[in-house]
Amino acid sequence: MSKPDFVYVTYIRTTIDKLWEALTKPEFTRQYWFGIEQRSDWTKGASWQLVAQDGRVFDSGEIVEIEPKRRVVIAWHHQVYDEMRAEGPGQATYELEPVGEAVKLTITHSGGPKLIAGVSRGWPSILAGLKSLLETGRALDMPK
Repeated sequence: MSKPDFVYVTYIRTTIDKLWEALTKPEFTRQYWFGIEQRSDWTKGASWQLVAQDGRVFDSGEIVEIEPKRRVVIAWHHQVYDEMRAEGPGQATYELEPVGEAVKLTITHSGGPKLIAGVSRGWPSILAGLKSLLETGRALDMPK
């Protein structure tokens, strides 16, 4: 396996069950992901999409590997910005690991330089909103 181009690790005071639900249920993702939903049935080979409130599909792909409540690997292709779409597909991995009263969430990405620049700008605020939502019941109002 090649080294990922982007790695982000955060610890969230929550349970594996709650974090998994927050990552996989559209009603949760839109609360901390600027109104965007992750849509999938979260099984191996299933389609996966990031869909905005106006119906635009930002990213689409498929679930390559999944161990519910532990790990999911998504092969995806950006759909909105030409320069990112032209780079071809990328891969994202979510890994969840219980650590005391918290869950360690590790997000890794591989892909082209424009794709990685985009996820590098996006994930810190998305994950801050997720952490706030699970720890306080309210996502942060972060700039996009």
